[in-house]
Amino acid sequence: MNSSVSLVLKVLVLSAGLAIAIKYGAPHLPFPANPANAIVLAIVLLPSLVMAAILVGVKAEG
Repeated sequence: MNSSVSLVLKVLVLSAGLAIAIKYGAPHLPFPANPANAIVLAIVLLPSLVMAAILVGVKAEG
């Protein structure tokens, strides 16, 4: 039981640290606007959008 709680706390702390680093550190990184970045963004977001569309369709059916 103790190892499970320890693992969950480690994951929680690492996740929070990564979220804070992304939120406050990312705006300071140079990120030029070019077509390659748009393609990468589409590749990252497309699976989530497809899954959301599938789930909305399944919910609408039943």
